[in-house]
Amino acid sequence: MAAIEASGLCKRYGPVQAVDHLSFRVEPGQVVGFLGPNGAGKTTTLRMLLGLVRPDQGSATICGSSYRELPAPAQHVGAMLEAASFHPGRTARSHLRMQALAADADPARVDVVLDLAGLTGDADRRTGGFSLGMRQRLGLATALLADPDVLILDEPANGLDPEGVHWLRQLLRELASEGTAVLVSSHILAEVAQSVDSVIIVSNGRVLTHAPIGELTAGADLEAVFLSLTRTGEPAAGESAAGQPSRKARS
Repeated sequence: MAAIEASGLCKRYGPVQAVDHLSFRVEPGQVVGFLGPNGAGKTTTLRMLLGLVRPDQGSATICGSSYRELPAPAQHVGAMLEAASFHPGRTARSHLRMQALAADADPARVDVVLDLAGLTGDADRRTGGFSLGMRQRLGLATALLADPDVLILDEPANGLDPEGVHWLRQLLRELASEGTAVLVSSHILAEVAQSVDSVIIVSNGRVLTHAPIGELTAGADLEAVFLSLTRTGEPAAGESAAGQPSRKARS
């Protein structure tokens, strides 16, 4: 069973086809980069996976069920979408305690995720004084509270300094080694190339390619591949618009 599966997802906003028959799978223990230019349909896709947007067609599942049908969603999937916001008067620890209560997570996880996020020394500071990088760390700590099987992260490296980017890379690889499936959207292509097992590149709501990072970047860097594919807007050879091998490639 795939940890994350999008199958034939479509979503239109008025005259704009934001997502167009988009399909992919993420298996347990994988870190998968989800890349595309602005307006490619990435955020809409992530929101459909998390039950925040209803698809016009197709299905989006986490561990075999739609997000809305999961009996305890926070136990299965942790998410960090867009810029995290926190009550400026609350400390990091009090924020996490409230979130743990809402997610029915073990209260002992608060100290665990503070340590994972490198925030133990700032746990009792009010979040109103946090830098963007510290807020990103706290957002990731929140996503990890219930020790989920799946992580869906939108631009998690935004605002992190080089040490923070290195920390994030190490953390995602460690989580994957423990069986966690990670889908991470990012514009920092050089970092993605060092962090992921495979890459999904989308444009105009369609999958252009989904391939192992080593195969995709053989003889070229990820930026060159990304620019080549997104400038043409056509799926890579051997892939259909849905990101699956074409009939010709399968035969």
